[in-house]
Amino acid sequence: MSDAVTTLYRPVGQKELELIRASGFRSFPPRLASQPFFYPVLNEEYAVQIARDWNTKDVASGYEGYVLRFDVRTDFLSLYNVQVVGNSRHREYWIPAGDMEELNRNIEGTIQVIREFRGTR
Repeated sequence: MSDAVTTLYRPVGQKELELIRASGFRSFPPRLASQPFFYPVLNEEYAVQIARDWNTKDVASGYEGYVLRFDVRTDFLSLYNVQVVGNSRHREYWIPAGDMEELNRNIEGTIQVIREFRGTR
């Protein structure tokens, strides 16, 4: 097993951030029934676009968007293909909801909040 890690980003709203905070910034919460996949993205620019342009306009996100940065063991990520959605910068993993516990076990260090955006209610 390699010690290599891959840095990923995750745009989240207020409720998801509170659940992550409750874990001590160590894990992501299980997916809801309506969320069959977890979608971490591969670059900060794409995460910012989602957090700023979508989360801040969404009541379910509390009109707040946050960009999180975290490291995952590259060996774990090798089980999944990178998906390109939209243009070539829109790269993300589609990790099945059933694999969330294993993903969380493969996070190195803590999940960091690196950007915050607030919309208007």
